[in-house]
Amino acid sequence: MILKKLRQPGPDVVALIFIIAILSWLSAFIWPQPPSVAAYDENPLPLFRLLTAVAGFSPLSGVIAAFLMMLVVSVLMVNFNTDVFFIGERQFFPAIIYILIIGLMPDQHFLNPVLPSAIFLIPAIQRIMMAYKLQWTPFPFFDAGLLIGAGSLFYAGLIWFGLLLFVGIIILRTWGIREFIVSLAGLATPVFIFTGFYYVAGNDMDQLMVSVKHNLFLRSSTPGPDIFSKAGLAVAAFITLICLVHLLYALNSKKVKSRKTFVLLIWIFLISAGMIMLLKSVSFEIIWLAAIPMSYFVSHYFVFARNRKIPEIMLITLLLMVMVIQSLKFFP
Repeated sequence: MILKKLRQPGPDVVALIFIIAILSWLSAFIWPQPPSVAAYDENPLPLFRLLTAVAGFSPLSGVIAAFLMMLVVSVLMVNFNTDVFFIGERQFFPAIIYILIIGLMPDQHFLNPVLPSAIFLIPAIQRIMMAYKLQWTPFPFFDAGLLIGAGSLFYAGLIWFGLLLFVGIIILRTWGIREFIVSLAGLATPVFIFTGFYYVAGNDMDQLMVSVKHNLFLRSSTPGPDIFSKAGLAVAAFITLICLVHLLYALNSKKVKSRKTFVLLIWIFLISAGMIMLLKSVSFEIIWLAAIPMSYFVSHYFVFARNRKIPEIMLITLLLMVMVIQSLKFFP
């Protein structure tokens, strides 16, 4: 019944999703945490430092800013499917699932550098997929590189998602050196422009290099979630695995553009998993990025599952787990 309601477009569904989002962040609004709780104030990149300054260095304003950015990511996810139409239905499943997965980790509900980078990642994927229609020009890859490079100025780890540019070239085009050069140029342009302005403004370039190195390789991992959040994430991972297996079986029956879009999303998931396994500087904050492909995999299953009861059970399970985890925050 809940699943059927969420499949219906309309302002009442948008209002319901917004209420669920508010409730899943309730403890963060009541007991806001500053970025320092995860050492994000230790050698931050300049643009994230600027973002915290705009937020007024207030924990509550930072939480509100993070919440609004999460909503922006959710809207961008729905818009991506609406534009490319790769799931097969235009509905709000990606947004609600993303909100629920993030809701499983209330200890991450504060201003962090990963969130603004996520706002850049989704349009970058959208631009890569635009190259499917524009075979005669490499500039969609330049635009995508530009967006990923800009996002990496907030969260240095986003630069590893530059691999998506090359994956996109391989799966969407006949290999050509021009596309690779243009992609690298787009990826490097924001970095060069920012570095140039930073130098002209008389800032310490050595400190900038220290911050970049620290955030890419040396930053201490953020504190892990509590046992309840870990249990919730394990359930979400299990649900995602079921949905991913279902997707892989159905992949060859998809239209070419839909199939290639899902391949790109699978790569985002693999890069996220590789980062948390291989890089000391990456921890559970990567869920802000990994939850993007996870939400699309689950959304696809919700649309095409033959047994309609299973998606309903999955959605109710996620809702209940978010409610339980959020409730436990009110009981020491």
